[in-house]
Amino acid sequence: MHLFSNILYLSETGPAQASSLERAVTMAENNQAKLTVIDVVPVITAGIGLPAGGPISEKLQTTVVDNRRKELDALVEPYRERRNIETDVLVGKRFIQAIRAVLRNRYDLLIKPVENPDFIQRLFGSDDMQLLRNCPCPLWLLRAEDKSKYENILAAVDFDLDTPDTADQGLNRKILDLSSFLALSDFATMHLAHVWDAPGELSIRLWSNDPEKASMAYLNDVRSRHEAAFEDLRRQFKARIGQETYDYLAPRFHLYQGAAATVIPELARKLRADLVVMGTVARTGIAGLLIGNTAEAILEQVQCSVLAIKPSGFVSPVRLSDK
Repeated sequence: MHLFSNILYLSETGPAQASSLERAVTMAENNQAKLTVIDVVPVITAGIGLPAGGPISEKLQTTVVDNRRKELDALVEPYRERRNIETDVLVGKRFIQAIRAVLRNRYDLLIKPVENPDFIQRLFGSDDMQLLRNCPCPLWLLRAEDKSKYENILAAVDFDLDTPDTADQGLNRKILDLSSFLALSDFATMHLAHVWDAPGELSIRLWSNDPEKASMAYLNDVRSRHEAAFEDLRRQFKARIGQETYDYLAPRFHLYQGAAATVIPELARKLRADLVVMGTVARTGIAGLLIGNTAEAILEQVQCSVLAIKPSGFVSPVRLSDK
């Protein structure tokens, strides 16, 4: 099964990239995919009072681009015996140029080392968060110490029980397909997690004549509905990959009550997850809010690599024609 055909790797100046680039090359090999390695350099001006685009600025820009291209070629040279790798250097704002490259060349996976590998409290930098919000294809952010073979992969799924058969199912399927592919490739344990909450419990307690009984009945009902949805997802997944593959994969299922923004990071730490695979876009939201609040809260807490997926139909606000 090949999930990708055209992979983009965005170099990150500073962090050691050996493990990240190795992962990108391996993914290209396993998928028989094209691999392109790029970097983005800022627009260069000659100095105060001199506009960009003048002769001096153009000469400086060309020099910076040429030097960075040589560095990229040296970075990928050890891997060229394994895979044909193209390189390119773009000019402009980093995350915007990366997204434009995805749009222009129809890349179906973007791999990038995390921007702040040594920052304890917040794993991702500003460019990483912009890519998480706005990149239309799956985005794989790799920490510097990313393992060559993962041991535990945590896939987080969600359901909208009030409107079934929505885009949730398609997004969950993408999450499961990618997680299972990586788990099988790395001989890793696949963990599938769903966190549910009961937002109406307080109201029921306030208005019921028997708060404890009413609350318990409400919680049991909500829990059973989520259990049924989770079980249905398991059956569909098993039917799609087949009994033999399912038995070999032996996925482990985790169903918790609580706030996903708290539970998923805690579970990732408890399982010592090497990778969290999850969706990043809320079902409904405010105009301009392109990443769910829960998703962003999770991403700010996890200290492992992350594979973030957009639902089908997501349209990035970044345009090729933007200035």
